[in-house]
Amino acid sequence: MRGAVDGLGNPFPLGEQLPSVYADDDFAQRFVGGLDDLFAPLLSVLDNIAAYLRPELAPPDFVSWLGGWVGAELSGDESDPDLRAAVSGAAAMHRHRGTVHGLAEAVRLGFGIEPRITESGGMSWSARPLGPLPGEPEPRLEVRLTAAQARSVDLARLQALVASVRPAHVPCSIVVEKS
Repeated sequence: MRGAVDGLGNPFPLGEQLPSVYADDDFAQRFVGGLDDLFAPLLSVLDNIAAYLRPELAPPDFVSWLGGWVGAELSGDESDPDLRAAVSGAAAMHRHRGTVHGLAEAVRLGFGIEPRITESGGMSWSARPLGPLPGEPEPRLEVRLTAAQARSVDLARLQALVASVRPAHVPCSIVVEKS
């Protein structure tokens, strides 16, 4: 893809850097001219490496590859803006992985909907030891969608996404509310 750019020249032509004895040698100049064509795309990528590492600027095929580096949850059929948003937000998502906020953000990035999430956990602080434990005794996680939201998403893909970002020990269910 980046190797087939017509007219892309080497900013440092090798023919000009050869010893003067080869300056008039037609074969040597054509040989290193071929190497210039070979190295030009590589040098172009290296000159623009900062842009390749920014999902909003990188070529589309590189964005998918970059998504693998940062652990983005991708299905492979995202539109270009959704792909770039998922890869851009992946590093921040890892900070919230396993939390209600992280799950809601993953669903929002993956499907463009805002689910209502309920879970059994809780936290509290007490100045005295042996206070009551917060939350419910049995772990659970529910992702609730309206009927309109459920019609716009693939529920099997949503289930796979939720299963990949929820805490491993917490059973989850997807509930579609009747409107």
